[in-house]
Amino acid sequence: MRFERKLLKLLLFAAALIAIITPSAASAAPPVEEPSASLLVRGLQGAVGSTVGPDGALYVTEGLAGRVSRVDPETGEITTFASGLPPRIARLGGAMDVAFIGHTAYVLVTLVGSDIGGIATVGIYRVDGPDTFTVIADIGAFALQNPPQTPFGVPTGVQFALEPYRHGFLVTDGHHNRVLRVTLDGEVTEFRAFDNIVPTGLAVSGNTVYMAQAGPVPHLPQNGKVVSFGPRSPSVTEQGSGAPLLVDVEFGRGRTLYALSQGDFPIDGIDGFPALPNTGALVEVNRDGTFTVIIEGLNQPTSLEVIKNTAYVVNLAGEIWKIDNVSGPPFGVAP
Repeated sequence: MRFERKLLKLLLFAAALIAIITPSAASAAPPVEEPSASLLVRGLQGAVGSTVGPDGALYVTEGLAGRVSRVDPETGEITTFASGLPPRIARLGGAMDVAFIGHTAYVLVTLVGSDIGGIATVGIYRVDGPDTFTVIADIGAFALQNPPQTPFGVPTGVQFALEPYRHGFLVTDGHHNRVLRVTLDGEVTEFRAFDNIVPTGLAVSGNTVYMAQAGPVPHLPQNGKVVSFGPRSPSVTEQGSGAPLLVDVEFGRGRTLYALSQGDFPIDGIDGFPALPNTGALVEVNRDGTFTVIIEGLNQPTSLEVIKNTAYVVNLAGEIWKIDNVSGPPFGVAP
């Protein structure tokens, strides 16, 4: 009987110990939710670039309408932030991208110069009011006076992305294959020149620049890369490759680095053509230089923003798609 009592005590102690060290269903970590996409906004006119403003809202350029719209990231409500910019006169161009320094907005305007039949300035416009602007930098004039080393057809270039950097801006020119440095007093210099790699989207961490490359036509997956470099770097560092026609790069939660692929390029496509519809993807940059697909089937995306655990993708159809649950454990590239 004494042995049975000891055995019972041992069994009860073991059960209590297991209960202590085994988490209950209520306290166990919740399952990781899969990324899911939903349409937030439609009806934008010639949307290409975007940024997150100081108020936490999305700001999107509309090249056809010559304006910048403010979009509530939760409700999708659209209001006009600024209008009266030079409208688009080609398949691409006009108000191309937007960025803030403090509470002041600046807009990158391209493909509106006299070299393609336009009458406006190719450059950076400061937003002074709802319908008033000041040109702070004439990038078109710089391009005419300083042509690139790579072949080109548009003398004033095709500027794509605008990113704040050291109290000024960096600007990619996907046609002239270079990144420009622009100060707030209008000085334009060549920050870095490339071979025919078609630089597109930008992100910055400290002094380090992260850049997406679409690669030359026909924009093969192996030429879609994310690279990094600094102001004095003798060469670029490849962070990841393997997705066709990369158009943007952004940091997310946990300093995870994401890239936006516009998708498969048409067999008969020429320079400046978009990817095939519904072939784009949002990818995560892994430490080993590969990409992990977060979500695919995106329709000709052009710009990416990440707020907390949600990505916002602008596309050529005039839509913004909201992609929830983009981040898993933070294992992306740390700057």
